[in-house]
Amino acid sequence: MSQELASSAFCRDCLREQPVGLRRCRGCGSPRLVYHDELYRLTLAHIDCDAFYASVEKRDNPELIDKPVIIGGGKRGVVSTACYVARIHGVRSAMPMFKALEACPQAVVIKPDMEKYSRVGREVRAMMEELTPLVQPISIDEAFLELKGTELLHHDPPARVLARFARRVEKEIGITVSVGLSYCKFLAKVASDLQKPRGFSVIGEAEAVAFLAPRPVTTIWGVGKAFAQTLEKDGIRTIGQLQTMEEADLMRRYGSIGQRLHRLARGVDEREVHLNEAAKSISAETTFFDDISRHEDLVPHLRALSEKVAARLKRQGIAGQTVVLKLKTADFKGRTRNRRLDDPTQLADRIFRTGLSLLERETDGTRFRLIGIGVSDLQDAATADPPDLVDSQGMRRAAAEAAMDKLRAKFGKTSVETGYTFPARLARQQKPD
Repeated sequence: MSQELASSAFCRDCLREQPVGLRRCRGCGSPRLVYHDELYRLTLAHIDCDAFYASVEKRDNPELIDKPVIIGGGKRGVVSTACYVARIHGVRSAMPMFKALEACPQAVVIKPDMEKYSRVGREVRAMMEELTPLVQPISIDEAFLELKGTELLHHDPPARVLARFARRVEKEIGITVSVGLSYCKFLAKVASDLQKPRGFSVIGEAEAVAFLAPRPVTTIWGVGKAFAQTLEKDGIRTIGQLQTMEEADLMRRYGSIGQRLHRLARGVDEREVHLNEAAKSISAETTFFDDISRHEDLVPHLRALSEKVAARLKRQGIAGQTVVLKLKTADFKGRTRNRRLDDPTQLADRIFRTGLSLLERETDGTRFRLIGIGVSDLQDAATADPPDLVDSQGMRRAAAEAAMDKLRAKFGKTSVETGYTFPARLARQQKPD
């Protein structure tokens, strides 16, 4: 890359290179110029469709363009999406519909058409996959992309490729997207929210700590309203305050999420972009040598499988919100039981304990030849396992699991065992893979 290119800006509307410092494009007059010291070195992006459901409805009905539009259920339902006009009046996603209509009585309310939204989402996804094979969908309308190594293919650095993509989506599909470009997932996601709608924001590595310092703790994934109140009681309101604290102190106070707070507050996020679109769930199962009916004999298998599932979730940087127990009886009849959690998890402890409560209802003397455990409703791990101050034991178990993970990473996965997974007990009953 030439030094001239590295010190340039470009126009998002016409893509012409610009001298640094201009307020408007010399070619088309647009004010939408992009400049950053690391602009042409960054490769990880988060792309988010703007007010997706509402944007699709406005595209299909031009009479709605300037009107406040709410996508949601009846008066007893909640808001799925609100357009930016409605948001000016205070309407927000997940708001009860009656409150939304109190805030914006002139709004046009439209029942969600998920089939249509899914179709448009697939069109956007297909365009993403033309840019790079490394596309990790997070939901119907957003995804992470890793464009490292694609410059030879596109004959342009990722920043310009992404700007061209945004223009193409707007022109060919008729909706808009916002782009966040950075060096890690966390800050790419933060960047995509900075200038919505039609945003294009860049956060570089050199500025990360200073950029984050004045921002509220809720900027960090997994810090919702309840946890933010907990942090505020401890005098912590900004990320800058977290930056001054030791990791051990944060983990002692808040369990496993303390480690996440310590790292993300400093812009440290080593999660990679993974291809998990096809994966609807993560699970593990085992078949026994001899059928098992006793609850106490099934439990160690359940624990071992829960640890396998948790290890896969952690390795891939994802979490699941629904725990699924699978059983197969001696006469080959299958049973599937599931339970949705309040928050997504990637902890073996939560998966195991949820599976255990489901298993207790099934161990009535029935003989089983197979047991499996898994999670579905896969999501990014950033929102997983917020601290539960009511369940102090659970927080301690989460901290213990984090410590076990470190030991296993260093000394091998069999270096630390729980009382549930004593290997000899499993070896007597389990068929070889």
